[in-house]
Amino acid sequence: MIALRQVALQRGTQTLLDNADLTLHSGIKAGIIGANGAGKSSLFKLLLGELGPDQGDVEMSGGQRIAHMAQEVEALDRPIVEYVLDGDHALRQAEADLLAARKADDAHREAELHGLIETLDGYTAESRASQLLVGLGFVQADLKRPLSDFSGGWRMRVNLARTLFMPSDLLLLDEPTNHLDLDALLWLEQWLTRYPGTLLLISHDRDFLDAVCDHIVHMHHQTLELYRGNYSRFERTRAEKLALQQAEAAKQQARREEIERFIARFRAQATKAKQAQSRVKMLERMGDIAVAHTDSPFHFTLPAADKTSHPLLVLDQATLGYRGDAGDVAQLEKVNITLLPGSRIGLLGPNGAGKSTLIKSLTGELALLEGKRVPGEHLAIGYFAQHQLESLDVTTTPFVHVQRLSPTASDQEIRNFLGGFGFKGDDAFGEVATYSGGEKARLALALVAWQKPNLLLLDEPTNHLDLEMREALTEALASFEGTVILVSHDRHLLRATVDEFWRVADHRVEPFDGDLDDYRVWLKARLEEGRRDARSEKSERQSQQPSGDRKAARKAAAELREKLRPLKKERDQAEKAMEKTQQALEEVEAILADPTLYTDSARKAELTEALAQQAKIKSRLDTAEQQWLAAEEALETMEAELLASEDA
Repeated sequence: MIALRQVALQRGTQTLLDNADLTLHSGIKAGIIGANGAGKSSLFKLLLGELGPDQGDVEMSGGQRIAHMAQEVEALDRPIVEYVLDGDHALRQAEADLLAARKADDAHREAELHGLIETLDGYTAESRASQLLVGLGFVQADLKRPLSDFSGGWRMRVNLARTLFMPSDLLLLDEPTNHLDLDALLWLEQWLTRYPGTLLLISHDRDFLDAVCDHIVHMHHQTLELYRGNYSRFERTRAEKLALQQAEAAKQQARREEIERFIARFRAQATKAKQAQSRVKMLERMGDIAVAHTDSPFHFTLPAADKTSHPLLVLDQATLGYRGDAGDVAQLEKVNITLLPGSRIGLLGPNGAGKSTLIKSLTGELALLEGKRVPGEHLAIGYFAQHQLESLDVTTTPFVHVQRLSPTASDQEIRNFLGGFGFKGDDAFGEVATYSGGEKARLALALVAWQKPNLLLLDEPTNHLDLEMREALTEALASFEGTVILVSHDRHLLRATVDEFWRVADHRVEPFDGDLDDYRVWLKARLEEGRRDARSEKSERQSQQPSGDRKAARKAAAELREKLRPLKKERDQAEKAMEKTQQALEEVEAILADPTLYTDSARKAELTEALAQQAKIKSRLDTAEQQWLAAEEALETMEAELLASEDA
């Protein structure tokens, strides 16, 4: 259980929590939502003990193993699968101790440690770590590559895999979907729904929250409010609550006005003065019911260019990819695209299939390897991608960024425009270097919108954006009159924005006849097909072996199976001895559980005999366990050899 009681928390001059209460029971999956800057990450630091409350208490059940995803990952030379395995500190320590025991030739200690590693599920650890990495978009060939080979976004995926691999009772995830594509997000969603512990999840993806969470914690006005259900239910409950609050506020205001009129009318009359005074006190005692402010702080439009072309842009028999020192690397071939005004297209496809390559080729940023790119006469492209956050001039302000694009625009026009993106008043003159990822993303979107494109190309535009800004972007895109091509893992944005999907896969770009649910089915079928192909390839390799090799392999496997029999017998005998000894121990401990055995002086000899028996039986049990462990280890080793010989 997690309990915050009357907690106050301040960071610098900002009060994040004030007399906040929250109780979360074990096993729940709670989404933490709130505006950027509300204190969601600081709440995690409170639970981790990295911050202490300025007032109140934070109580947590003892013995909880907490897994938390660090936001920074070092560029290590360690293979990524080993980096993930390092997340299980107890397993790594047991493995190190086992190595030391082997060097010391301590067979007894080795047997103990093999038992411990089995308890820690250590013999399946590498397989489990590999499955996590593959689920998050890596291929088998990547698993032995060093972490330093990967970009920042991919390192964050490795870090997420390491966090999921850690044995935990409480899992804290802060924006885990930011660096994921739709395929990896769908996999993570399924993994988290099966997670058996308590999950606290900070996310701005409403579909993800809906699928994973059974409670929502809303951080606002320095309080913590717990709602039962997923995000959609939270929205409905919150709307009903705000409507009631508005009605109560209106009733209270009417009552205030009635009392104020009475006071103004009768305060000067001696016969009514006492009643008037009592109403003054009543007015003072009335608690203010805050009028609900449901409007988002973000209001903006995406104006389209005054002129357009028909078609806007054509790719004819194009090969898309990259030119390098070692030659051309083609990702997409025979691409034929004609973009018409008003089209609204979502790009779907497995990770690495070429969605971003297609976007960059449409912008002209990436030259075609073959074929033609024919832009329309009035083509005006607005392009948003994550790398544009890095290209912002951090030494200047949002106002100057817009002013550089349009030197003749009036100051008021620029300020009004930036206000819709949350840069109100003096915020328009804040230095970009001090901005969060969300604020930089808002500014990058604002710069795209200012240029009035008629073709809008958006590559993961919602990363770092909070729920209110995502909703504002969804509404703005819905009313945008130009053409939209969108790559996003935000399914709510895709459903609300696009009219058709294109699938980018297997070096092709083609229309996808279906919706996001159909795409999920297609992904699953594709994965199953890949597994079948792998099995067929293995079978084909075996069938292509010379008959002499196959005969020798079968003979070696038969010999190994023959050696397994005495080991299995030895293990089974040890297991039976353990069961028999355990039963004898339980009988003696039942005698020792009698409280009169310790108080009746006449039974002193019986007590001594029972304690001696307990010690002897425990010693026999320890010996039987060591024999079982040794036999089990030898059996597992030989079974692994047998499996390898059969796979060969």
